[in-house]
This record gives sequence, structure tokens and C-alpha cells, in this order.
Amino acid sequence: MVEKATLDGLRISRPDVEAPSRKRWWIIVPVLLVIVAGIVWAVTRSQATEVKVVPARAVAAGSGGGAVLNASGYVTARRQATVSSKVTGKVTEVLIEEGMQVKEGQVLARLDSSYPSRSVALARAEAAAAASALEETRVRIREAQLDYDRANRLAQSEIASRADADRARAQLDATRARLHAQTDQLATARRQIDLQSQSLEDTIIRAPFDGVVVSKDAQPGEMISPVSAGGGFTRTGIGTIVDMASLEIEVDVNEAYINRVHPNQKVEAVLDAYPDWRIPAHVITAVPTADRQKATVKVRIALDQKDQRVLPDMGVKVSFITDEPAGAVQAAPMVEVPKSAVRRDGEQDIVFVLKDGKAERRAVKVASSDGNNSRLASGVADAETVIVVAPPELKDGDKVKVGK
Repeated sequence: MVEKATLDGLRISRPDVEAPSRKRWWIIVPVLLVIVAGIVWAVTRSQATEVKVVPARAVAAGSGGGAVLNASGYVTARRQATVSSKVTGKVTEVLIEEGMQVKEGQVLARLDSSYPSRSVALARAEAAAAASALEETRVRIREAQLDYDRANRLAQSEIASRADADRARAQLDATRARLHAQTDQLATARRQIDLQSQSLEDTIIRAPFDGVVVSKDAQPGEMISPVSAGGGFTRTGIGTIVDMASLEIEVDVNEAYINRVHPNQKVEAVLDAYPDWRIPAHVITAVPTADRQKATVKVRIALDQKDQRVLPDMGVKVSFITDEPAGAVQAAPMVEVPKSAVRRDGEQDIVFVLKDGKAERRAVKVASSDGNNSRLASGVADAETVIVVAPPELKDGDKVKVGK
């Protein structure tokens, strides 16, 4: 027993190696993860974002011939109608084509009139029968009058009793009452003719005003109704007519600049289809309500010149002209950039400028917008390179590179 205890005392005790090793790994792993994330962030930060750029172009504020505001919109017609029928029926004839000039009251189409025609014939027959019965009653009245006169003379001569004279008188009064009733029946029959004739007239579709047919919506054999019947098998109109004399322009003006617009203000309009043709116009009115989604106010503009080249729904750009003398308009320097270059950051308009390979944020003041371009009164200088296409998350100081 002594020898075993001696040998146990000579044994070298080894410390637990695995426990400290595991503890060190729990500390090393998070540190390594932080280092790797930092490296990834640094590499990502050093990568340049690909963007597209254009140079800003200097313009004069008064270069538009006294224009104080530019906007874009469309040609619209104040008077247009999809012509339909008053009754539901089958189309038998369509007399219009797209582009056709029509006059007020001109026949555009016809519906099946077989039933209304028979109704008119029946009403006329009933009126004729009422007229014949009325004529017969007039003859009966004359006969009853003779009978009464004869019976009255005999009664006065005491050849016949007074009762015979009274019966003759009653017969005369009854016949006269029948005459009044049949007169009313004849009047009713004639009104029935008017009613059925109107139903027959309703099968003829006419133009409500002078204009041009811009669409043909029905063909012979189709059903047409003044209201939608559902299912897509019933038409609600024969075609659409536009009064070309009622064409005007509607534009949306940013509510921040609506104070520059007033009734009868001179306007210069340019159709997208004819960019070299400048049309004189004037402001009719600004519609007294704003669009809260777009922050715009609709402005109606009248064309001073009517021309067949102006068509509904054409795109148009307009310039609102100042009433001040030309010398009173200060030609303050401005720069023009694409609208896509201007971003909104809260309540501020901003533009990113390419500077030394980085995106530089600039606060700008937008003076006006015209088509696809915006004019800046401050924030960007002439010939500076502005970024027009970039990711939404682009920030000030980000490295950028110009893409193809």
C-alpha cells in the first residue's frame, strides 16, 4: 500500500487543455467575423457605382420671348359625344366612317323598325275606327233630334203622351254624350299615333351637332342599347363625334408656379407633331382645384387659330408669355438639365454632380420645366456634369463611374 501511494505521488498531473482552447475560439470567431465584414464593407465602398451623365447647358431666362412658365399637356375637345340610341334594338344600317364630316340632324344609323312600324299602323287604324264611330254618332244625333221634335209636337197637341217626348229627349242626350266620349277616344287614338311615331323615329340615330366622326363602334347585325347590358354583346354607341371647333389645350401646372398664370394671358403652343409651328393661344381659366397626388392645377387654354392639323389628344408644349415689356424681363443666367437629373429630398430639389470621380449633392432651385428638361436658377453652373441615371440609394460622396 505504501508502494502504490509512492507511485501515485510520482505521477505528473496534466491540466485540462481542451477547455481553455474552446474558450479562446468563442472569442476569436466573432473577432474574425468583424474583420471579414470590415473588409467586405471596404471593398464594397471602394467600388464605383455606374451612372450616366450629361453636361448642364446655360440658357437665358428671357430666351423664350418673355416666357415665364413652360408646361406640357394635350389637345382636348370640350364638345364630343358617343352617339347612342334611346331604345334597345338591332342595328340594320350604319352610315358613318372614321373621318367623315357630319351635320346636325344627319342620319348616322338605323335600327330594326319592324315592330314600331306595325305599332304606328295599328294606332292609325284605331284612330280611323274612332273617327268612323264618331261620324256615325253624329248621324244618330240628327236622327234623335228629329224623333224628339216629332214627339214634342205630338205631346203639345195632346196626340201623344208627354212620356214619349221625355223618352225621345233622353235618347237625344245619351247620343250627344256618346259623341263627347267618342271625340275623346279619337283624340287619344291620335296621341297614340304620335307616341308610336316617336318610337319609330327613335330607331333612327342622328348627329346631335356638327362634327367629325373619330370612331365607329357598331356594325349592322349588332344589338345596341342606351345602357350597358353586360356580357360584351351589346353596344352602347354607334360612334364618337368631335366638334373640332371646340378644341382647346389642357395642361397641368405645378401648384408652386400657378401664380404666374392668369386669364387671357398670352400663350405660345407647339404641337409635338409639328415642332416648328408656333400657335398663338390664350389662357381661358385655371380650374379651381388642385390634384393632391401630383400637386398640379389644370389650366385650360384656347387656340387663337383653328387648323385641321390640330387633332384631339395630340401632345403639346406651351409657354406662358409675360405681359411685361421685353426690357422688364431680366435675363438671369440659368442652366438646363434633364428632368431625370432632379431628385426630391424632403422639401428640397437636389442634383448630383460628378466631381473628381464622386457624386456631389447640390441643392437646386427649379425655375421651370419644359417637356423633358428643367431650368435651374441656382445650384449648378454651366458645363458642369450632372448625373441623370443612378441608383436611388446614391449618396453624397459615393464613388461613381460613367457607364456607356
